[in-house]
Amino acid sequence: MLTKQVVAQTNDGQPIYLITLSSGPYSAEILSLGANLKTLKTPDRNQKVRDIVLGFENPLDNLTSTTYFGQVVGRFANRIAKGTFSLDGKQYTLETNEGENSLHSGKSNWGWRNWHVETFEWDGNPGVVLSLFSPEGEGGFPGNVNCTVSYVLTKNGELRIEYEATASQATPINLTNHSYFNLRGAGSGEITAHEVKLACDRYLEINDQLVPTGNILPVKGTAFDFTKGKPLGQDIEEAGGYDHCFILEHTPTNKPVEFAWIHEPVSGRTMKIKTTMPAVQMYSGNFLEGKDIGKGGVAYPKHGGVCFETQYYPDGPNHESFPSCIFSKERPYKHTTVFSFGVK
Repeated sequence: MLTKQVVAQTNDGQPIYLITLSSGPYSAEILSLGANLKTLKTPDRNQKVRDIVLGFENPLDNLTSTTYFGQVVGRFANRIAKGTFSLDGKQYTLETNEGENSLHSGKSNWGWRNWHVETFEWDGNPGVVLSLFSPEGEGGFPGNVNCTVSYVLTKNGELRIEYEATASQATPINLTNHSYFNLRGAGSGEITAHEVKLACDRYLEINDQLVPTGNILPVKGTAFDFTKGKPLGQDIEEAGGYDHCFILEHTPTNKPVEFAWIHEPVSGRTMKIKTTMPAVQMYSGNFLEGKDIGKGGVAYPKHGGVCFETQYYPDGPNHESFPSCIFSKERPYKHTTVFSFGVK
């Protein structure tokens, strides 16, 4: 089932749409504002359905918050050191909004844009495709970019997200969905008991500003080793909270590869993630402080949700040794990430 309704409007009078995708016991709500995954409802082992992503009741609250709940962030997700990079012999300057660094492209973040919406069905499954145009110079980036993001929900509990973008000239592109998951239910406390397993044998070392140093380190024997699975909170203090880029063991291909397995023991809910991306930023909600009042009037505490942001490496434009995040007319951007839900 698929519905589309106007739920608010932007300051300049544009309608903000809420699209509801329903398939079997699963449902997802997507906002045109930020291509935002507002709600995602799945059953637990007792067939009780709950919303498992953090977010706001009022769509407009997203515009005054820097939590990025559920947004598709871009043109460049994550951090760029000192808000600068050089490309083809020219230096570009971006807005700095996290100390001296640029985070999620500053005020030009696509998660605060109202996207164009079209609904569709794919093989009997409900879907929505959202599109926007980013002009040359927006946020300081070179080149015009046309982007589409599509969501498809299947009756067997898969939420598939497809990202595509074309650029008029070489420019960095790094898109991801910034949903915070709590498989026990949004607003049900910390996620430290979630059991997490990642097929990621390396991670990026970061400095005290959370920006990569350029060093790629093995996870073995560290707080960042999730290769055998463990509770998220087991080593979280030693890690200083997780806000790190983990590198997938597989070589990226055009076909999504499964790399993450998450289990919440109380509800029994499970989540698996597969992607065509080379890395994932796992963020354990370190900056949530109980100040953000979410859906149902519940305040989200520190570690109240965990993000798995599939993406290219942060600060990629400033590191030649990192996988290339530069796209152009000759190299279109196209990636897929799939979240699958079940119980055990």
